[in-house]
Amino acid sequence: MKALLDFVPILIFYYLLKTVDPKDSHHPLLELIGYTGGINNNEILVATLGLILSMMVIYGGLFIYQKFRLEKQQLIILVITIVLGGVTLALRDATYIKLKAVLLNLAFSGVFLLSPYFGTDKKPLIQRLFDPVFNFTPKGWMNLNFAWAAMFIVMSLLHAFFAFFFMDGKYWGEFTAFGDMIVMISFIIIQFIVLRKHFKSSEE
Repeated sequence: MKALLDFVPILIFYYLLKTVDPKDSHHPLLELIGYTGGINNNEILVATLGLILSMMVIYGGLFIYQKFRLEKQQLIILVITIVLGGVTLALRDATYIKLKAVLLNLAFSGVFLLSPYFGTDKKPLIQRLFDPVFNFTPKGWMNLNFAWAAMFIVMSLLHAFFAFFFMDGKYWGEFTAFGDMIVMISFIIIQFIVLRKHFKSSEE
């Protein structure tokens, strides 16, 4: 359920990105905050503002629902979105919001890589997440943890590729909204197929 809620702001972002006139510097969403917009990139500015506002609403609701706390992952996503989205609006430059997914995925990769060295149990993050599901040796857990860290690095590179290199960012919105999810789901499915012999039995 939480994962679906995380996806709602991205859909709002994509919808606004594709429906707002780039020259509409007086879009109602911009006027809501007294912002005049840019010259010919207002679709990105409106979409960025919609992303920030929708995330604040959803994460505000989650903050209350989760007894006035946010999970570390939620906090990282919210802070990076607000900071880079705010800079995007302040400078009227899409570069910064395009960096959001690049930096987020690098941050998640770093969390996985550093997780064995922090915490009371010194276990890889992937072991803490999937210990009830898989049965691995300590080396096996480390290898799986590295695989997840590598996946997030690849995801970061893909976001950078579509945002800054491939056809001048023409399909950046599509990859951000849908490609990211497709890559993630594909990785998880492949992982469960390859590692099926390591599933814990009901007795375990």
